[in-house]
Amino acid sequence: MGWHRLSHDEHIIAARQPARGRRGIAVAAVAPGDPAPARHRKEHGVNVSDYMVQRLSEWGVRRIYGYPGDGINGILGGLDRADGAIDFVQTRHEELAAFMACAHAKFTGDVGVCLATSGPGAIHLLNGLYDAKMDHQPVVAIVGQAATFSMGGEFQQEVDLTTLFKDVAHEYVEVVMTPEAVRHTIDRAFRIALSQRTVTCIIVPKDIQEKPAVPKPPHEHGTVHSGVGYTPPRVIPAEYDLQRAADVLNAGSKVAMLIGAGALGAQNEVIETADVLQAGIAKALLGKAALPDDLPFVTGSIGLLGTRPSWDMMTDCDTLLMVGSSFPYAEFLPKEGQARGVQIDIDARMIGIRFPMEVNLVGDTRETLRALLPLLRPKQDRSWREGIAGKLRDWWSELEARAMMSADPINPQRVFWEASPRLPDNCILTSDSGSAANWFARDIRIREGMMSSLSGNLATMGPGVPYAIAAKFAFPDRAVVAMVGDGAMQMNGNNGLITVAKYWREWSDPRLVVLVLNNRDLNQVTWEMRAMEGDPKYEASQELPDFPYAHYGEMLGLRGIRVDRPEMIASAWDEAFASDRPVVLEAYTDPNVPPLPPHITLKQAKSFGSAVLHGDEDRVGFVKESVKELVAGVLPGRGS
Repeated sequence: MGWHRLSHDEHIIAARQPARGRRGIAVAAVAPGDPAPARHRKEHGVNVSDYMVQRLSEWGVRRIYGYPGDGINGILGGLDRADGAIDFVQTRHEELAAFMACAHAKFTGDVGVCLATSGPGAIHLLNGLYDAKMDHQPVVAIVGQAATFSMGGEFQQEVDLTTLFKDVAHEYVEVVMTPEAVRHTIDRAFRIALSQRTVTCIIVPKDIQEKPAVPKPPHEHGTVHSGVGYTPPRVIPAEYDLQRAADVLNAGSKVAMLIGAGALGAQNEVIETADVLQAGIAKALLGKAALPDDLPFVTGSIGLLGTRPSWDMMTDCDTLLMVGSSFPYAEFLPKEGQARGVQIDIDARMIGIRFPMEVNLVGDTRETLRALLPLLRPKQDRSWREGIAGKLRDWWSELEARAMMSADPINPQRVFWEASPRLPDNCILTSDSGSAANWFARDIRIREGMMSSLSGNLATMGPGVPYAIAAKFAFPDRAVVAMVGDGAMQMNGNNGLITVAKYWREWSDPRLVVLVLNNRDLNQVTWEMRAMEGDPKYEASQELPDFPYAHYGEMLGLRGIRVDRPEMIASAWDEAFASDRPVVLEAYTDPNVPPLPPHITLKQAKSFGSAVLHGDEDRVGFVKESVKELVAGVLPGRGS
């Protein structure tokens, strides 16, 4: 799965998010420097926590995800006294809070904010923060700390938080040691998070939270006087480099494009470029929603979770245009010497590290393509693109044949295939890591207006449900679907459902559907063991306990739907999308249906054979299902 840095134009972001402050633009709920409303002040006046909440409001923050603890009691009191200026969403675990902050950033373009107490609470944030860092999302973590006078004294829950966060928040992690430092610490944390598209961290000791606020530092030597607000710059490559890129692209006769999340918000420019070049377009998974899948030149996902048309296009092309993606798997890109290359990315650090590009363009996708288009010569030969369209038609027929094959009891591919045409317009999709991501990548056909995301570079388990919850808070009027395996559900998802039960009545559209693939197996790793290592399934590590997910949802006051026969799938989706409350849709699926890559290498075939020879307990089932999958590829539409 490829990921990268991205830069959205301001009006694109405003169109994608609800009425909130546009990314990085200050929206003052309280005028800068003004004290909090008198009715909310403590007897001793406005304290640092009150001022922090005010400053966060000035940066456009309207929601914080977190979990309470005595190390942040002062900040929680400030949020309470702010009379709803910022909503506090109570998660079941700090890791989920960090995932939600990451998803908020992904779906809105704004900074996501999470809050945790000192010590253990701060430690729990790390996985979700690394997810944000590695997918280049602006997130600010605010954490408590022991009082300044006890720091260094081995006090209870005292952890060296600066060291702890130094890697994940390497651009900016600071301890607020005086009330005067609060203003510039918040301002720098937000501005750096936005400009570098990264994680920053503010550490606030307990006693500092309760001290009287100092909104304006004294005007004297050694003080820092900062302000609110950030607007992304217009970044366009030099004209000389644009012409060099155009020369390479104009010379090609078989152009392949690979786009990622950096292409979000630049749909018209990407399509126009592809039309001029008569190019096909593959999508890294974080860029799945950048273009709809009904375009006849969009080959879908790339990589192990990708499509055969994407593989064929990269194998046969003579020119590669990579836009807003750092897709990491070189074996799915053209071989060195086969194709000339041009890359566009907003982050110079991500340029030229996946393929030896002839021309590297550092710039915003939308602006760079606009500048490049007048230099491109329209190609008259349509045979390359027509060949791609023909392969795509065959591929969709093959996927349907695979999905409709029998399994014991349900083929997981069919669950996704049946969902795809039933997805509500403009819905938001999330997926978790695991085999669910395979079917999400291949069988779900994105339509214009939809959004989607999952954990990209970190590929961690557990964000599927918290991502979906954050999407519902950001867009309460849109339907949201989380597609999750039972491993991720048992890890984080079940706890996330408790949060859903707590808050769903606040959403104007209550539709949040959590699909759980109940196959009692950590399926992705099981198949990786077989195909990559040649090892049989290791029961002790791979088998999961059965759990009644749908019934559990009912216990929480949600709707539960359990499907264990293929003929039930279509009506189950219809029922889920017609529900007046969130739904847990539990599909009892066959773990032996293989997530086959778009091609099988000799090494993978040998490993697969080794797993059989070494006595995999499910060898009869997975060999049978694998043969059926391969037959579907040769004879589309004839699987049964």
